[in-house]
Amino acid sequence: MTTRILLIILTFPLLFGSCLKDISPSDSLTPGNLTQTTQGLKQALNGAYALFKDHVEFNGTTDLNNMYLRQYFQMSDFASDDIVCAQTTTDPLYYSFSLNHTPTQTNSRYFWYISYKIINDVNTVIEAAEGIQNPDATVQQLIGECYFLRAFCHFNLAKFYARPYAEDASAAGIILRTSTSDPASKARSTVAEVYASIIADAAKGAELMAEQRGVQYASREAAWALLSRAYLYKGDNDSTIFYSNKVINSGRFTLETAAGYTSMFANAGGSKETILCAAFTTVDDYGKAGSIASMIYSDGNSGWGEEFASQSLRDTMSAHPEDIRWSYIVPLKDGSGNLQKKNGIETYYIMKFSGQGGSPTLSSPILFRLAEMYLNKAEAEAKAGNVTAALEDVDMIRKNRGLQGSLYNGQLPAGKTALETVLKERRIELAFEGHRTFDVYRNKLSMNRTYWGYHLPGLKESDIDLSKKPAGYENMIIAPDNKRVIYYIPIDETQTNKLCSQNP
Repeated sequence: MTTRILLIILTFPLLFGSCLKDISPSDSLTPGNLTQTTQGLKQALNGAYALFKDHVEFNGTTDLNNMYLRQYFQMSDFASDDIVCAQTTTDPLYYSFSLNHTPTQTNSRYFWYISYKIINDVNTVIEAAEGIQNPDATVQQLIGECYFLRAFCHFNLAKFYARPYAEDASAAGIILRTSTSDPASKARSTVAEVYASIIADAAKGAELMAEQRGVQYASREAAWALLSRAYLYKGDNDSTIFYSNKVINSGRFTLETAAGYTSMFANAGGSKETILCAAFTTVDDYGKAGSIASMIYSDGNSGWGEEFASQSLRDTMSAHPEDIRWSYIVPLKDGSGNLQKKNGIETYYIMKFSGQGGSPTLSSPILFRLAEMYLNKAEAEAKAGNVTAALEDVDMIRKNRGLQGSLYNGQLPAGKTALETVLKERRIELAFEGHRTFDVYRNKLSMNRTYWGYHLPGLKESDIDLSKKPAGYENMIIAPDNKRVIYYIPIDETQTNKLCSQNP
């Protein structure tokens, strides 16, 4: 496990009912904990990186369900139309399928807690490092990585707990924490203010980072990739294209071919397409109890076998069985070749988080990769009216995914717009990587979940008829202005920070 600096833990009781235990607020590094040496700063920063994958004590216990990245993919993808739930469950992940969010749901509370813990830790490292006289390139690199991580965490918080920028930039965003001296009680900044801070931090990180420490650490190109994504979400087409091109033209990354794509996620740290990944090792293989993979894949005993690739996504991909991206969607069949079902739902496992070192429950999740840069650029070009350029970028993806015979070659499919064409490719290429819900709602589109699954309230197995589409259930079409496309601010924050308003 990554070396960790000793942390000072501050605790105080919260008096908001017997259903919740006392909460320890985010542990805090202080400049006094850090020797102002390069090695000391590296160790402190390694501690911040480790928080993306560690199971950290929360609410008085250490729960293997709680991990930043596990919650991130759960809270985003399980609310999308790419993954179907094959049963009702008391696990907090079910809130994402059902949209029955609460301020007390554990997964959301933990994600908020651990996000601000990372932000606090990198703020402390920044303040310690910026006291070093005449910092060399290595120290500047470490400071730049901290600015990147702060921007990344603020951005992900904004995606879950604030309305999309295009909907209302003046709406309540999230709490910006940019200094260890910030008061505990602080109001939410507006969405516009949050994005301005994210962009400023990412840009500063890019300016400071000039060294390459490997794709498990932030880099100048990772900061550009974050800027590309943030500007896309903001709706700034020119800046999206600009930063996408900076990554593409950096010469550091190449799209995986169809042959390489099949092992890209199991070999994330060595893939020529990876810009940044969270490096897991065999020590971090949490198995069935706490891995990302165990939620969506099982080799028979390695996972829970409850969440599968949806009928909607499979229908979207059905025209091209030669598409190499099918390799990550694995049907479960019996000895006679019959497709297995769970509670009436067809079992199509998802393998994007499996296979590292041959383990079914180990991977190093890719946070940024080159294909996204082409797709970010293509979406911005489509919105700017440059159809030819958008289709060229989409074809760059397709010709590396086994679809050389099905390129657009500058021609839109009949009856489809450039944006629809780009978003379809984006959905297929980035499926299960935490993008889909945000791609739909930030474009003011509805999420269509008209397929069989236990996101449908009151569904019984006897109701399921796979030859027909379901009808008459709630939660089939989720409008972009639905209040529950974002999560409640966790009760831990609103009870202790009276300046923090709650989402309606």
